[in-house]
Amino acid sequence: MLWYPRPASGWLEALPIGNGRLGAMVFGGTDTELLQLNEDTVWAGGPYEPANPKALAALPEIRRRVFAGEWSAAQTLIDSDFLGVPTGELMYQTVGNLRMAFAADSEAADYRRTLDLDSAVTSVRYRRGGVTYHRETFVSHPDQVIVMRLTADTPGAVSFAAAFDSPQTVTASSPDRITIAMDGTAQTREGIKGQVRFRALARAHAEGGTVASGSGSLEVTGADAVTLLIAIGTSYTNYQDPTGDHEARVAAALNAASAMPHARLLRRHVADYQKLFRRVDIDFGRTDAAELPTDERVARFATAADPHLVALHFQYGRYLLISSSRPGTQPANLQGIWNELLSPPWDSKYTININTEMNYWPAPVTNLMECWEPVFDMLADLSVAGARTAEVQYGAGGWVTHHNTDAWRGTAPVDGAFWGMWQTGGAWLSTGIWEHYLFSGDKQALRRRYPVLRGAVRFFLDTLVTDPRTGHLVTCPAVSPENAHHPDVSVCAGPTMDNQILRDLFDGFVKASHLLGEDRAMRNAVRAARGKLPPMKVGAQGQLQEWSEDWDATAPEQQHRHVSHLYGLHPSNQITKRDTPELFAAALKTLEQRGDAGTGWSLAWKINFWARLEDGARSYKLLTDLLTPERTAPNLFDLHPPFQIDGNFGATAGVAEWLLQSHAGELHLLPALPPALANGRVRGLLARGGFELDLKWREGALQGGELRSRSGNRALVRSATRLKVTAHGRPVPVRHPEPGVLEFETRAETRYRLTAVDSAVPR
Repeated sequence: MLWYPRPASGWLEALPIGNGRLGAMVFGGTDTELLQLNEDTVWAGGPYEPANPKALAALPEIRRRVFAGEWSAAQTLIDSDFLGVPTGELMYQTVGNLRMAFAADSEAADYRRTLDLDSAVTSVRYRRGGVTYHRETFVSHPDQVIVMRLTADTPGAVSFAAAFDSPQTVTASSPDRITIAMDGTAQTREGIKGQVRFRALARAHAEGGTVASGSGSLEVTGADAVTLLIAIGTSYTNYQDPTGDHEARVAAALNAASAMPHARLLRRHVADYQKLFRRVDIDFGRTDAAELPTDERVARFATAADPHLVALHFQYGRYLLISSSRPGTQPANLQGIWNELLSPPWDSKYTININTEMNYWPAPVTNLMECWEPVFDMLADLSVAGARTAEVQYGAGGWVTHHNTDAWRGTAPVDGAFWGMWQTGGAWLSTGIWEHYLFSGDKQALRRRYPVLRGAVRFFLDTLVTDPRTGHLVTCPAVSPENAHHPDVSVCAGPTMDNQILRDLFDGFVKASHLLGEDRAMRNAVRAARGKLPPMKVGAQGQLQEWSEDWDATAPEQQHRHVSHLYGLHPSNQITKRDTPELFAAALKTLEQRGDAGTGWSLAWKINFWARLEDGARSYKLLTDLLTPERTAPNLFDLHPPFQIDGNFGATAGVAEWLLQSHAGELHLLPALPPALANGRVRGLLARGGFELDLKWREGALQGGELRSRSGNRALVRSATRLKVTAHGRPVPVRHPEPGVLEFETRAETRYRLTAVDSAVPR
């Protein structure tokens, strides 16, 4: 439960609710109520073709300049001849607001505002003039409406006026006596005409009293209770078609919801939401700090023990993912779905050189696999849109997407060569296709997505070039995301992160094609290309090199927020403590050099890095740095600053990494448990191989748990505590391939009890 003793005074104090498509920020006032509204397809502009027809002719000269060390000249040519048209992409925009006004003849008292993460319902309760007023608001996924219930403990006490407004150009109307409407079109930007039409409807169903609607204003007088329904529809059908019937869509949702009583709407909402949310339960203990308002807890976290806030923040990340990403919706963008502006920071797009990927790190590990589906839908779109960019700009087959995309699936490099000349955005997203299979064992989903994976690989088979200095195959031109290797210059060839991503992309393709019996000849070509990628290098300072040359010591920003070359440590498994100790030590050195400073999302990634380094204390320290008023808003939104939701999602994934890791081919239990969280339990985390685990620990030592095998794969378990394994009350034969590791066969849909038996073993 998030709770506050006062209404929100600004957007970052309001409480977010959503169903994947619809979002609202609820302010909870007593004289007025403000619901700031979003719908996930309200984007500026419309379909466009960004591929630059001048690019292909310029590509050989760009590459020549890069290999000749003329990086600034290469960057200049990219800026003039290789960026997409337009050079920017389109932004996610607000729908507007519903404002409500209440009679305010006296001061409000006994105020409490809450967001219940278990039910996804926000509520406001207060007393005024001897009457207790209560409002509950939620966004229903099954019924696709925002629902507000207004009640009072005195009959006839519920009265208010309501109207829509928006920074968009809109018109207001009253379609019938209990409904108001707002119609508008998202804006023209980047020279592309705004084509997404939207309609918002609000309808009041009163019990007692009267309802009147006129000229776009809704008046409720003297009701005992009111159910207010808000529906939003847009004309966006897909990235190529913004011509759908938005009026019919919104009317269908509102009319269907209007036919149900509030109790049924609430019941359907809670059941649908809890089916996802209640899969994972986590408990780190509780202190008196848990009784304080949420914003006060954040302000005190660095100095007052509050393990419950860690659990709350973890579950809040899961709540936000459920609320901003559901099958059939757009993926969660830089702000999830919550945005009050027409020109939000970084356009609230999909920044795919880290931020979109980070949004979905919690999806598999915290048992929200369905919430990952919008990414795979977007990849299917990008594989079509990006094929045009691959052909026009590179003369290549397959498909490519650079460092950003939007609702119109822009795939060309944008913003400027310094940031945009990064070819592996689509490749990174595509690694999730094999990763999804590792968690789910869903062969049908793998087969369905295989053409997307194949196309991503084809592009690089066609575009990797031989570095004349080393003979390796490299991406060129490229950048290590947003970081300069010399002043004002980022363009280079074969940066470390590109090579790491391509190894994962190629490995996933080889395994998937073998499993599916597809593309044997291409599989051999991919193996050969993988073998020619540059290896990771340890630099003169003992650090992992970010670039092919050892520029790290003289790079302009020694503590740059992006630590892209540690992709191999996390989320990948190319750098591990036991299989690659030299690279593991170099990764640790890199993190020490970069320091603990950073933006919200950068701190979140470092939480995961230090968890993979099995240093729970350092990882926890970074969460402490994140949970401060400078980095966490009163409503627990992560602050870059300004607000970016990836820090919330990255931190949630990092907490899961403290408790369970499965990237190295084994289930490592409590690999990075922070000393500050010495006692606790967790239920429902997922691991690669098709396993679900519950764990319980005391005084830093694992007491036991349960492993549920979904796919019947062999289990390889690493634990600092000696364990015995039973199933159906009988011992299970285990092998011990090394100290601290046990191995046993499993049957699908079978539960295995893990029980501590004696003293700890060497880690």
